[in-house]
Amino acid sequence: MSSQRYPEEFKTEAVKQILDHGHSVADVSNRLGVSTHSLYK
Repeated sequence: MSSQRYPEEFKTEAVKQILDHGHSVADVSNRLGVSTHSLYK
């Protein structure tokens, strides 16, 4: 099984939502349609 590759901009925005805006990892992952594990990488 191959893993999904996300653009750098997508990853940066996800991290900003968590760190700068105080959203939880679970909330951001649900909104973006990715697993929470993907955001912890």
